[in-house]
Amino acid sequence: MKYGIAIFPSEELKDKINSYRKRYDPHYSIIAPHITLKDPFEANDAEIEEIVEYIETVAKNVPPINIHITRASSFHPVNNVIYLKVDNNDELNSLHELLYEGPLEHEHPYNFVPHLTLAQKLSDVEHADVLERLKMVEAEYQETVTEFHLLKMDEESDRWKVYKTFALGKDV
Repeated sequence: MKYGIAIFPSEELKDKINSYRKRYDPHYSIIAPHITLKDPFEANDAEIEEIVEYIETVAKNVPPINIHITRASSFHPVNNVIYLKVDNNDELNSLHELLYEGPLEHEHPYNFVPHLTLAQKLSDVEHADVLERLKMVEAEYQETVTEFHLLKMDEESDRWKVYKTFALGKDV
């Protein structure tokens, strides 16, 4: 089975992001707006039990995390993804690193750039146009994240669903 780990923002911020994703992100119906903490990985039933135990330990030892979103940006020229930039801080980076240790250890496929995707799979012209428009939109947000989620790919629908939620800084 395929799993991933992510933070979902507040409903208010999800709604704002989805107003753009509906138009510009073909993955809009596959997963809600999120900050990826760990890229997709494979695990069987026995492995996922050990992984859940490990994540529970990580979660209770990491306090809630303040996230600060500053502006729209892009991964261009690597790819035409437009996103809201989430300032990387020590707590967020530490949580990300811990989710690549223990039973979750494997090589990082990308450098950790916390973000919330707004648009992807755009042509170069469309990318340039959308990015310029989004740079003019107010994108200053701040909120405290108190939980994160282990997601599981539903193979029938090809959608990500919450498998388990972990509260930050609390005993389970």
